[in-house]
Amino acid sequence: MARLSSAPARDLITLRDWLRYAISRFTQAELVYGHGTTTALDEAAFLILEGLHLPIDQLEPFLDARLLEEERQRLSELVEARVTTRKPAPYLLNKAYVGGVPFFVDERVIVPRSFIGELLRSELFQGGEGALVDPMQVRSALDLCTGSGCLAILAAGHFPFAEIDAVDLSPAALEVATINLDMHGMSERISLHQGDLFKPLEKRRYDLIITNPPYVGDEVMSELPPEFAAEPAMALDGGGDGLDLVRRILLTAPDHLNPKGGIICEIGEDREILESDFPDLPFLWLDTAESEGEVFYLSAADLGVKSRTSAKQRIPAPRSRSATRGGASASKTKARRPTRR
Repeated sequence: MARLSSAPARDLITLRDWLRYAISRFTQAELVYGHGTTTALDEAAFLILEGLHLPIDQLEPFLDARLLEEERQRLSELVEARVTTRKPAPYLLNKAYVGGVPFFVDERVIVPRSFIGELLRSELFQGGEGALVDPMQVRSALDLCTGSGCLAILAAGHFPFAEIDAVDLSPAALEVATINLDMHGMSERISLHQGDLFKPLEKRRYDLIITNPPYVGDEVMSELPPEFAAEPAMALDGGGDGLDLVRRILLTAPDHLNPKGGIICEIGEDREILESDFPDLPFLWLDTAESEGEVFYLSAADLGVKSRTSAKQRIPAPRSRSATRGGASASKTKARRPTRR
């Protein structure tokens, strides 16, 4: 039998031993979290459970399980890789979860973590009184800046009658999206398009546009910790203050929405800037369990779409930043908090 190649692999026997060890190593190394976990404990639990092919939401039943030598060796390698490479755990495992749904990931895409995934599961998108969207009425949907394809796949599950397009500028990201479409049996429901925002879609219109575009500003991009710097810069960099792409999407979205459609967009923490730039738009800010004012919804009517004729010209160009800094208008009344996970 091959000898175990490290002291931890020899000395740590149970899953509980490995959990304690991983937490200690991660804390000592001052790792940064945010790719599906927020603490050393959560990161260690995910790395161990996924690494051993165990349910990632059931730690307690396995804590005192004695691990096989090959399992201990694998965990030793994973913990060491997390500390030395500073790559997010999902990259080391090629697996990320959104609302319990698994997706393949690697360095060609950012690790999925959009708040939109939680919102799609909330009552706001389930039809009925107070809902923004009736899923039975959505016949066409677009996932703009799709990356791994996770939001397009989730949308296909929530909107059973919808034909879905998914767009990304990165050919490499679309390779990963293709893997996920095949894994979830969605290749017939979802069409992938490579190009810059709406350009590859020509004049197509949708009942719902879903988008989580890059929204990290230049200053933050220059100071990213290694875990976030490991992700493709194209998927993070929103230019300048981070909202360059969001502005382009808002100005062009009316050309691609059906009259009763709408758009849901994640923008990060710069709500005040966007409201200053577009003071006449009645942004509806949607909260989740972990976010406040980072995702907005606008109906096609809010954007001036009243017929098949595009109403793009009805949206004024963004105001000059110097003229509006600190003068953000009040947003439309906030939607009630969606049901927690």
